[in-house]
Formats: sequence, structure tokens, C-alpha cells
Amino acid sequence: MAKKPSIDFQALQQFLQRQFRNLDPNDPSVWPVVPKVLLCVAITVGVATAAWFAKLTDYEVELQAERAQEVALKEDYQKKLVKAVSLEALKKQREQIQQYVIQLEKQLPSKAEMAALLSDINQAGLGRSLQFELFRPGQVVVRDYYAELPITVRVTGKYHDIGSFAADVAHLSRIVTINNISIVPSGKDPATLSMDATARTFRYLDPEEIQAQKQAGGAK
Repeated sequence: MAKKPSIDFQALQQFLQRQFRNLDPNDPSVWPVVPKVLLCVAITVGVATAAWFAKLTDYEVELQAERAQEVALKEDYQKKLVKAVSLEALKKQREQIQQYVIQLEKQLPSKAEMAALLSDINQAGLGRSLQFELFRPGQVVVRDYYAELPITVRVTGKYHDIGSFAADVAHLSRIVTINNISIVPSGKDPATLSMDATARTFRYLDPEEIQAQKQAGGAK
């Protein structure tokens, strides 16, 4: 049988040493083959390692973002779970609110009923022996779902009669509020007072007015 060629490690060592002698660091192109190969391998490994760590950094940022989103989704889930559990109670509460709104709407007169309401306010004052010096409806202010009518009022009479008049207005079947009240003595009789106030009453909008409000809102 043929003998396997033996490796002369000493010769190999001397060969490698000669490869790395007198290397010019400023010009790797003139290096022997072995240093060139090792340099290329080192550069390749360095670039691959840098790219790997850069990719890991991107993955880390993405991981943190996903974790933050997970926390947000859990919080949102818990909130929706609470709502789902209390859904029936919320439905009942909504129905109660709707009934309350309907009751309030019934207290608002229509456009055709405003004249009768103004007459009721006037009669409430006359019924308490008050003298109207001024009763002037102002400009109607149209809101989203209702219209507001301010009425400038000046009445004279006794203190208790004025208080009873305010109570009678508050107990009318329609909603009327009294604002900007000013009470001062009137004339020579100290028992007679003069009250200046703004009575505000409200009415619901007619279908035509509601449609006009929607069109105005759409135009805006």
C-alpha cells in the first residue's frame, strides 16, 4: 500500500510566518495570499456582525412597539368588557333618559302656543296685583333643537306679591325661567317695589325649522 504523504508542520509554520512578514498596512493589495484572505474574512465577519446587531436593534424597537400595543389592547379590552357586562343597565338608563327628555319636550310649547304662554305669564302677574310697566318679547334665538324667547319685564307691587309672581311663573306647565333680576324701591311708597327681569321661555322647533337648521349646519 502507498504511504500517505506526511505534513511538514515546521515547513508550514515557516511558510505562514513568511506570509505575514513586512506587511504594508497602507497597501493591502501587495500582501501575500494568506493575509489577504484573512483580511477579507475579517471584513466579511465584521460587516455581517454589524448588520446582525443593526437588525437586532430594529427587532428590539419593533418588539417594544408590539408590547406597547399589547398593553393598549388589553386596556381597551377591559374597558369594553366592563361596558359589555353593564350593557343591560346602560340600556335601561338610556330608556330612562329618553323618557325624561320626552317629558321635558312636553313642557316646551309649539310655535302656535307661544302667544298663550305669554298671556299666562301676564295673567300670573295680574293675579298677584302687580302692575306691568314693561312686557316686551325680544328676538327669538334658534338653537340646535329648540328656540329661546327672552322677554323683558318690569313690574311694580308689594315684595311678597313679586315673590309669589316668580313662584307662579316657575310652576307654569311650560318652562319659563326668570333671569337678571333687579329689585329696587318704586316711588314714594317704601312698600312698593319695582322688579326688572328677563323671563326666558323655550319652544321646540317645527319640522321646517329643524330642516333649516340641518341645512345650515351642512353648509357650515
